[in-house]
Amino acid sequence: METKLSRIKIKTAGVVLSLFFLGLNLNLSAQNTRDVNIKVHLNGVHSSKITLMPMSGAGALKPLIEKNGILNNETVVLNVPKDKLPGQFVLRFDYKEKQSSNPYPSEKYIFINNEDLELWVKPKSANNPDSTYFQKGEKENTLFMTFSIQNAKRKEQLGLLQNFLMSYDQPESKFYASGVEEYENRRKEYNSWLSAQVDTHKDAFVSCIFPLQYVSPIIWKGTEKERLNSLMVHYFDGMDFKNPQLAKTADLKDWMNKYVNLYGAMSTTIALRDSLFALAGQRAIEKAKLGHPLVYGWMVDYFYAGFESFNITSGMKMLKPYLDDPYCLTTKRQAIEVRLKGMETLVPGSLAPDFPWKLNSGKVIQFHDFKTEAKYKLVLFWSADCQHCKELVGKLYPWYQNPVYRDLMDVFAISLDETDTEIPVWEKAIVNYPAFKHKRAEKGIRSTEATAYFVLATPTLILVDAKTNKIVALPETVEQLEKELK
Repeated sequence: METKLSRIKIKTAGVVLSLFFLGLNLNLSAQNTRDVNIKVHLNGVHSSKITLMPMSGAGALKPLIEKNGILNNETVVLNVPKDKLPGQFVLRFDYKEKQSSNPYPSEKYIFINNEDLELWVKPKSANNPDSTYFQKGEKENTLFMTFSIQNAKRKEQLGLLQNFLMSYDQPESKFYASGVEEYENRRKEYNSWLSAQVDTHKDAFVSCIFPLQYVSPIIWKGTEKERLNSLMVHYFDGMDFKNPQLAKTADLKDWMNKYVNLYGAMSTTIALRDSLFALAGQRAIEKAKLGHPLVYGWMVDYFYAGFESFNITSGMKMLKPYLDDPYCLTTKRQAIEVRLKGMETLVPGSLAPDFPWKLNSGKVIQFHDFKTEAKYKLVLFWSADCQHCKELVGKLYPWYQNPVYRDLMDVFAISLDETDTEIPVWEKAIVNYPAFKHKRAEKGIRSTEATAYFVLATPTLILVDAKTNKIVALPETVEQLEKELK
C-alpha cells in the first residue's frame, strides 16, 4: 500500500526468534552464509561518491555503504554483509565531470545474491549496457535483463489484444468472441512460459519476482465491477508465497500496491474504502499465511503500515489474531500491539493523558491545568517536514483564522522533529503559525507525550474538552474537526 500521506517514524526492536521458535521446524534460509564483494571500476568522470542502498527491509533506501572521492580509473571494493543478502539494491553515483563541477547523481538498480560482482561503470550512462556492465558470466543481473527483454515482447502482444477487446464496441459479435478466445489462449501460453522460467531459474534470487508478472483472467462480458472482482479473486493465482526470498524483494511491495488499488477503485466513500482495504488485507494475509513465515510476516507488516497511514482502525483490529500466531514473523509486532492498546485506551470520554507545557512567561504547567476561555483544546502531533502534516496544517491554519473557531478552541501543536536536519525546518515553519501554541517534544516519536498518546504516525489530532480534559473526538481531517465543533 504505497503512500506518502504521512511519515511513519516507527523505531521498534526486531523480533528475537532463536528461543521463540525453538523446536519449530521452519526453513529460514532466506539469507546468505557469507559476505559478498562488489568491485567497481569507475570511468568517464573526474570523481564520484559511491553509495549502496538496499531497496527493501530495515534501512531501505538508506546508505548501507559509502565511498567518497573515488577518482577516474580507480577501483573500489564494496563489502556487502551477508545479513543483507540476497536483495535488490540501488548503486548511486554522485559524480563530478570536472574537479570544479557540482556533484550530479545517477543510479543503477542491481540484484545481489551469493556471487561476487565486478562492475565497470560510467556514471553518466549507468544503465547503458555498452558503457556499464558486469563481469562475463555474471548471473543475477544478466538473467534479469534477459528475462525483462523476453517478457516485454510477450506481454506487448498480449497487451495489444487486451486493449482491442477493452475498446471494441460490439461485445456480442462472433468476432469479439473469437478475440476473447484468442486472448485466453495467449494468456495461458504466457503464464505457462512464465512458470517455465521460474522453474528453470529457481536457484537464482531474481526468479522469485518473475511470478509477479502473472496475468489473471478477465471476465470480458461482465460489468466493470465484475471484472474488478475477478481480478481480485485471481490476483494471487500465480504466486508462490512459500519462497522466503520473496520477502527480500522491492517488487513485492509494488505488486501489492496494485492489488490494493483494485479495492480502492471500488471505493466511493471513506467508510467503504476502510472496509474494502481491511478486506483486502485479510484476504492477502490469509493467502500468505499458507506460505513461508517470513512472507506471512511481511504481509502483516505491509498492511499495518497502510492501515497506520490511513488510520484505518477496522484494519488494525483485523491484524490482532495474527500477532498470536507463532508462525507469523512480523517485525512490527510491538508497534501493532502499541497501536491496538492506544485504540482501546484513547477513546471519546476517556481522560486525555497529561503532559507539561511551558507558557510564554517561562512557567511550566500541566496540560490539564492550562486555563482557557475556549471550550476545547486541540492537541496536534506533527512534523514540519512531513508532507501529510504540511497538507493538514495548510488547511487547518487558515480555517482556524475564523474568529468563531479561534474562540472555540486552543491549538497545542507538539512537534516530533528531533534530528539536526528536522529541528531547523520546524523552527522556520512555526513562524507562519503564530496562532498555535508550539512545543517540540524531546526524543520525538519516543517522547513522553507521543508515548502517552500512542502516536506512531504524524499528523495526529485529539480534540479535548477544556474543562474536563476528556477526549471528545479523534478527527482525521479539518472537515471532521469542524463537525465535532458544531
